[in-house]
Amino acid sequence: MDLFSLPRLGVVVPPENPTAEPEFKHLLGVGMNVYTSRFPVTPGAGLRTMLETYNEVLPALLGSFGALRLDATVVACSASHYLLEPAGDRAFCDELSERAGSPVQSSTQAVLAACETLGVTRLTLVSPYEPWLTDTSRAFWERAGLTVDGVVPVPAEEAARPGGEARFDPYAVTTGALLRRIRERELPAGTALLFTGTGMGTLAALTELARREPHRTLLTSNLASAWWARRAVGEKGEAHHPLLRRLEGAAV
Repeated sequence: MDLFSLPRLGVVVPPENPTAEPEFKHLLGVGMNVYTSRFPVTPGAGLRTMLETYNEVLPALLGSFGALRLDATVVACSASHYLLEPAGDRAFCDELSERAGSPVQSSTQAVLAACETLGVTRLTLVSPYEPWLTDTSRAFWERAGLTVDGVVPVPAEEAARPGGEARFDPYAVTTGALLRRIRERELPAGTALLFTGTGMGTLAALTELARREPHRTLLTSNLASAWWARRAVGEKGEAHHPLLRRLEGAAV
């Protein structure tokens, strides 16, 4: 195999995100070369200001790949694109694609594309976000025409005392916490599970859930993005990772 003849995927991630690149590597295997660029650090900025900054700098950040030819690029930050709402997000990605000369897709639009292909119309969100951002996420999917059956919040740490506030941090959520929170909920039979955000590690939890519920659609921001990337570069071989094969099998 000629390593440098493989399709090239660009991935843009937040600076502290420890999850996106390893999950893309595990999902895509050796079938694609992945190149990354990171959003700038925003010292002292609140979460919303930070996300707005990501959207502002993204066009210039894509230029940081220079003359490197990319076959497709994924913006692996869902939260910043929730702020744009579905129509604005789609228009932004179209604009970025025209600038780049190759397809650029947000993880949010990749999820919507997967939902359309799979015929998914109902979601239950599994969210590691602060409450206001979870609400923003829910509104995004509902404005896109999907029914949100409910939300499973997954804090990084439970409140230490009754009435106290839980701490939310996608990067600190454990597989055990994910599975425990889902076990505590009675999920409607027809709902797909969408694990929101690119920073929450999900592959181990999804592997267990796929074994338990073989007929339920399981989606994550990174899984949908890897699925979209393979389609965008015209990859026709069998997917490397079982979760990606499962998703592509359901789309047939």
